[in-house]
Amino acid sequence: MKSLWRNREFNLLWGSQSLSDLGDGIASLALSLLVLVKTGSPVSAGLVGTLTQAARLLLRLPAGVLVDRFDRRRALIICDVVRLAVYATLTAAVLTDRAGLVLICVVAVLDAGASAVFSTAEDASLRSIVPLEQLPDAVARNEARSYGTALAGPPLGGFLFGLGHTIPFAANFISSAVSIVAILFIRKPLQAPREDQPQAYGAALAEGVRFVLSHPFLRALMLVAAPLNFAITGVIFTLIVALQRNGTNPAVIGLTETIVAAGGLLGAFCAPAIQRRLSLVTLVRSICWIAALLLTASAFLTSSIAAAIPLGLTVLLGPAANAALFGFQAAITPDRLQGRVISVIMVAATSLAATAPLLSGILLAWGGPTTAVLFFAAAVAGSAFIATAGRGLHCAEPAPLQAASHH
Repeated sequence: MKSLWRNREFNLLWGSQSLSDLGDGIASLALSLLVLVKTGSPVSAGLVGTLTQAARLLLRLPAGVLVDRFDRRRALIICDVVRLAVYATLTAAVLTDRAGLVLICVVAVLDAGASAVFSTAEDASLRSIVPLEQLPDAVARNEARSYGTALAGPPLGGFLFGLGHTIPFAANFISSAVSIVAILFIRKPLQAPREDQPQAYGAALAEGVRFVLSHPFLRALMLVAAPLNFAITGVIFTLIVALQRNGTNPAVIGLTETIVAAGGLLGAFCAPAIQRRLSLVTLVRSICWIAALLLTASAFLTSSIAAAIPLGLTVLLGPAANAALFGFQAAITPDRLQGRVISVIMVAATSLAATAPLLSGILLAWGGPTTAVLFFAAAVAGSAFIATAGRGLHCAEPAPLQAASHH
């Protein structure tokens, strides 16, 4: 079996998504800066960010149905064409000084929608181009890409915006064009042949939801992932507010998310080695309990940037668990359901995290940063208890994976 580094189709797909992720990172900061330049209103900048997150979340489930129903390579190309068009329009509008808040909001929503479909199609395509035994390593490579572009994108967006307000958006235009070329060079089909007549949207989505809820492993995956995402989002927000209240320099506060992203990037590189030494069940249980302990330690360091170090170590453990969990999910899910199952799990795993900043604010006002972080650590401890006491993860034994490889 050849190395993933020599898998032509995977590397083309991985490269196109890398460009898309980097473009998202550049755009997320550049759009906020553009709104501030045009309106001077932090509320308006916050509105663009909220619309972006809402569009990604709301379109996840429809995206799952779409990429299971239609040709996935065509879906990837259409998404890049949409991005190319909206950023060409925005670049022209900035050049002619016609980039108002409404246009910026439309660009943000269309870009977020295209990203939701693109990422779902890419995840759903992995099983078609990667051998089952290499799926965890492929997911780990994708984790490394996500954390790497999260580290590089915003600083690059700020730098390019400083050189000229049109440059970040022109760069996004170019990244979309290069991504289209990379996808066109993929030879293998990104899905198995479709035999059934297309279902109505509601019936198709319901089938995906039923598959997830009826499988003990997939239920356990959601019950473990949702509290972890919720806690990490909440603790990051809590630390930023706590440091700001303590009068910490904004540049130092900015290091919080840098430390977290760096931890995730390092963890993604270590993930394959960790997976080879620990079974999936042992890995997930260990990570949950260690994360609960690290976040508890962070609760008593909230007066300084040192609190971000246990958080970074927590995130360092995440890619190995994600690679094992989502690699196994891809192996046990029929190709025709990949998009829907991924979208259902991702919505379940991330929706709770959207409430974390609000809940963090309430806890900060009521009991202070230590109380808030301890609350989120308790949520992870609950996840660890589910992973330890529940039976769902026991389905992740070699037998199902081997059985899946015969279908």
